[in-house]
Amino acid sequence: MTDLPDGLRYLPDCFDRSEQEALVGAIREIVADAPLFTPAMPKTGKEMSVRMTNCGVLGWVTDKEHGYRYQATHPATGRPWPAIPDMLLALWRDISDYPHPPEACLINFYTDKAKMGLHQDRDESEFDAPVVSVSLGDACLFRVGGTKRGDPTQSFRLKSGDVVVLGGEARLAFHGVDRIYPGTSTLLKNGGRINLTMRRATKG
Repeated sequence: MTDLPDGLRYLPDCFDRSEQEALVGAIREIVADAPLFTPAMPKTGKEMSVRMTNCGVLGWVTDKEHGYRYQATHPATGRPWPAIPDMLLALWRDISDYPHPPEACLINFYTDKAKMGLHQDRDESEFDAPVVSVSLGDACLFRVGGTKRGDPTQSFRLKSGDVVVLGGEARLAFHGVDRIYPGTSTLLKNGGRINLTMRRATKG
């Protein structure tokens, strides 16, 4: 791959199979406490094609009534989010180059038909901290561009165990998921892809 945006780091095979299995086990425990829900777009209320939940002191949510935001509790249960697993916190310490821990880890589950349109992660008040993204399960086609919606984009494949870091100039790069490649991983019993994105929502 060439000409990736400055500040975007692609770290293939960051987690081996046994580590991926341990992460999936931790995520199952999180989902048992903080069930997956379907986020909806502000204003229109159109549901996204992914289901999601969070872990950490804050979680990212969106709905028609109140839009994109971070909050300390699950929108359906009203309970605080579960803690971020130690394996993910260790990854953040190793690669984030940021002195404070992540506050939120979004957990997005993609079926083989799900996708994510080009968007910026800009609901945070701290852009000096990167977004650290972990892929588990089926491979996807990841698209990334510049900091303006009309900038040229490029796509590359992310497989289970890969990590992407959006930092520096790439912190506000537009990015999305064009498609899922079904059957490319045996990690998840029923297929699909899990994406974990760690973020710092507030200034340290």
